[in-house]
Amino acid sequence: MELAVTGASFYLKILGPEDTAIVHAYFRDNAGHLAPWEPLRPADFYSTETLRKRLTNAFDEAAAGTAFQFGIISRETGDMLGACNFTGIARGAFQACHLGYSVAENEQGKGLMHRALETAISYLFREQGLHRIMASYIPDNVKSERVLHRLGFEREGYARSYLKIAGRWQDHVLTALINPQDNA
Repeated sequence: MELAVTGASFYLKILGPEDTAIVHAYFRDNAGHLAPWEPLRPADFYSTETLRKRLTNAFDEAAAGTAFQFGIISRETGDMLGACNFTGIARGAFQACHLGYSVAENEQGKGLMHRALETAISYLFREQGLHRIMASYIPDNVKSERVLHRLGFEREGYARSYLKIAGRWQDHVLTALINPQDNA
């Protein structure tokens, strides 16, 4: 499945095993840039075989409606410019998920992530019927804070020692965005 981003030089695509090469290239080329914001990974985490298995699982999760892992794909080159992942989708009375995202170092500051997330969030709210999208960020990650704030995410709390990122437990600011179409 692909989502068009009006007037953009990129589109969103549900990642699957056929995307192994571009996902591998994205993480290889941006390893140093992403390292401060991601968990430490085992040595084989980005191997072709492991990546293909993970992307097969991601595609199956999207088909089941339990997670959506979008690649942000350049229309010109076909390269992956970033990713936005909506995981842990809970249905029933909750109708919520967690958001994670990353952008290539050379694509920062261009509004790419804002536009990609606007499109993906709209899909999750309208087509998947979600009520709440939750996201957290390390307090020092000012760029992430700005993206979320600009999208309308509101701060809901502060979690000490919340996630083990870059090899150490780190505090996170907790935020959420409520579907504006839902009545309170």
